[in-house]
Amino acid sequence: MSKLTGSRTFEQVLAEIERRITRSGLTVGDRLPGERQLAEELQVSRSSVREAFRVLETLGLVECQVGRGPNAGAILTYDPDGTLTDLLRLNLSLSSLTMREVIDTRLMIEQWSAAQAARIPHDAESTAKSTAKSTAAMTAALAAMDNATTPEDFVHHDMAFHIALTDRAGNTLNSAIMRALSNTLHQYAVEAVHRLGHTADLQTDHRLIHTAITTGAPTDAVTAVTEHLARAYPPRAPEKERENC
Repeated sequence: MSKLTGSRTFEQVLAEIERRITRSGLTVGDRLPGERQLAEELQVSRSSVREAFRVLETLGLVECQVGRGPNAGAILTYDPDGTLTDLLRLNLSLSSLTMREVIDTRLMIEQWSAAQAARIPHDAESTAKSTAKSTAAMTAALAAMDNATTPEDFVHHDMAFHIALTDRAGNTLNSAIMRALSNTLHQYAVEAVHRLGHTADLQTDHRLIHTAITTGAPTDAVTAVTEHLARAYPPRAPEKERENC
């Protein structure tokens, strides 16, 4: 197979996985090609394949098992149908939207997610495993942003923080959309860090969000998310708003 090229390799990998699932007639319990195999066949980075599998796992379409040997890799856990196609097409259609439309959608998702995440008990005895995992991911991303040495590195962990926030709220569709949006917004977010000239204010925002969620303060969490995204993505001039992603 020829090498996948272009700036949206992740979306191309998703589309190729979708084609393989549909073309091969896979059913629940069937195993998809491994991360290394797909990366070699498509001639892309393993990180692109890993992110594609992460989206599929978030949607509940596959279960990814770590390790090596016959039990490692991704197993199909849901019968493919039109829903799969519609959700994966989202990743490919974002380029037709304006950046403001993408940002406004992200804001709506994160406002709801922040409020919902803050309502979930944080103590170890009452917190579900998936919730504890996403909370730990938020904490780890916060620390990683402190140690980031480049805007690109900071944005990578920034996106991980916000995806983990959405994951904690427990709506898998929102999580899938956020992953799609994060890939579309990546370069814009890097430009935002360059524009601000530092990350101190963004990190202050992140800590306010983290504290509000882990201490169970929904109103504060929504306020912190709203103010943070307004700082990172201020409204552009009208002519800029018409630019596509």
